[in-house]
Amino acid sequence: MSTPTLSIPELIQKKRNNIPLSASEMKQFAQGAATGEIPDYQLSAFLMATYFTGMSFDETANLTRAMVESGEQYDLSKMKGAKVDKHSTGGIGDKVSIILAPLAAACGLKVPMMAGRGLGHTGGTIDKLESIPGYRVVLSKEEFTKIVSEVGCAIISQSKDIAPADRKLYALRDVTATVECIPLITSSILSKKIAEGAQGLVMDIKVGNGAFMKKKTEAMLLAKTLKAVAKRSKVELRATLSNMDQPLGYAAGNALEIYECIEVLKQADLNPYQLSSADLKELTIHLCAQMLEVGKIVKNYAQGRKLANAKLVDGSAWEKFKVMVKAQGGDVATLDEPWTYMHAEKVIEIKCRKKGYVTEMHTEALGRLLIQLGGGRNQVGVDIDHTVGFFFHKKL
Repeated sequence: MSTPTLSIPELIQKKRNNIPLSASEMKQFAQGAATGEIPDYQLSAFLMATYFTGMSFDETANLTRAMVESGEQYDLSKMKGAKVDKHSTGGIGDKVSIILAPLAAACGLKVPMMAGRGLGHTGGTIDKLESIPGYRVVLSKEEFTKIVSEVGCAIISQSKDIAPADRKLYALRDVTATVECIPLITSSILSKKIAEGAQGLVMDIKVGNGAFMKKKTEAMLLAKTLKAVAKRSKVELRATLSNMDQPLGYAAGNALEIYECIEVLKQADLNPYQLSSADLKELTIHLCAQMLEVGKIVKNYAQGRKLANAKLVDGSAWEKFKVMVKAQGGDVATLDEPWTYMHAEKVIEIKCRKKGYVTEMHTEALGRLLIQLGGGRNQVGVDIDHTVGFFFHKKL
């Protein structure tokens, strides 16, 4: 005898009362989210109920699988080379993916990267890449796989056909204060990565006052959950915990972060203030080494670091970045003169009134301020000003 299908209010009630949902109930919810059958107000209620009551591991795994199956799945098994992706939980000035994808590709990996827009107080890789004139973040399945196969990497926004349930929930989480929820974070990240066809995944889990995970214990629990759910889907996952008590690199803001990425990739001091990207470069090399290990390009982490650093220094990563940008419709000429295109008309210097040391940065507040200035969004679908941003002359 089959179990009767519950109504959506009954599913919400079960979750509110902390009663575990079955795999079939998770599938019902994910399909309803994907098709639009469940209205936003009920989806939002479910998200908030989950935020307060959480999910068991089985629920999280079942939701992830249901979200994968809510849309199309890419089969990259016939593509030569190891397919390894990277994902970050988000922070201020977190521009690693833009450097890392071409760097890993220059080292021999295939990087099929589907990235997101700004979420909560954090910036989004897609918003940053749209600072490059002409860069197309929306590609067909055929275009995406062709570029990954021929170039070695592509960074696109989530296709409307890939995990459409996540596409809907991701946007709602951003405007319903339900971002910081481990089951929702896990299912959102892994549903996209599994559906895009990645064989391996390296996670950069941010910890600190500018991250969604404020405490190390929370970040470790997220890492554990991600690893366990990924294992069920035969995806090898490595996790790194990185500090977000201050912005990463010297720039925050979409176009300015592209500018900093170009500087790192070109191995040149382009910014007029001679600011340092040492922390950004170090984290990128570290994550690339992990990706190369997962993809079996190198035998160990030390070899991975050596290869990644070599491909950055010899210009291979920079050349790969330009090829990727061109393949996705971007104006490569703007990359050679980024300052001409990537700064606001009005620049204000804010100076400290007395000498001293920076002992603390309110990193999340900086992200919120960026949104208030127009560099991010508080509502789904709102246009942003890509030129808005900050340069940080002093850090911790």
